[in-house]
Amino acid sequence: MSESFADYVVNREADYHFTVKNNQLTLRQDSALFFENRQEPDFTDIAPADHGRIEIRKIRTTTALNGYLDFPHVGQAFVIERESIEKKTGKYSREVVYGVTSCTPEKANAEKVLKTNREHWSIENSCHYVIDWNYNEDRCRIRTGHGPENITRLRRFAVGLIKSKGADCVAQKIRELVRNTRLVFDYLKMTKNSCAVGCSGLERWVENKFTVGSGRYFCV
Repeated sequence: MSESFADYVVNREADYHFTVKNNQLTLRQDSALFFENRQEPDFTDIAPADHGRIEIRKIRTTTALNGYLDFPHVGQAFVIERESIEKKTGKYSREVVYGVTSCTPEKANAEKVLKTNREHWSIENSCHYVIDWNYNEDRCRIRTGHGPENITRLRRFAVGLIKSKGADCVAQKIRELVRNTRLVFDYLKMTKNSCAVGCSGLERWVENKFTVGSGRYFCV
């Protein structure tokens, strides 16, 4: 989440919905101070007791910070409280997150902002699962400097690119494309002579052009 990206989104007549991160200290402190003595929530969502737990989400929104926060194009700020109770153990957990969106209350009321936030985290969790499953990310030993963030961005980009091409199974498609630059170029149609065929047709084309060894395609 950055100011330049917020400008980029809004200048293209779209809207952003950002969760304030811990490293955005001023933005987080200003939001926390305003919502410190918060009243009744603007909207409450009680999710079905799936996965053995009860989840309650409460949201409060405001436009009072629009001209105060050091962030561009703020339509409203919000705070979300997530409460979770494990049905078997009775364990209780609570999380508070702050956020900003360029959507005004006329475009998105509290219920819609909460729904957008929940969908965002569902996508995040799903993406993390796919990346961890295919790249074993949780065991990645890249830990210095900006390395962890950069490699995660590259992996997310790769997964998003594969999904954008309509792949039903990311893992299967990665196995098909691994270590074969020519096949990757054809799949993404990145060259003038890319073979515009479907997956099965493309595999048959590769078999005619390359030898097969150990279940992977290698150039001869």
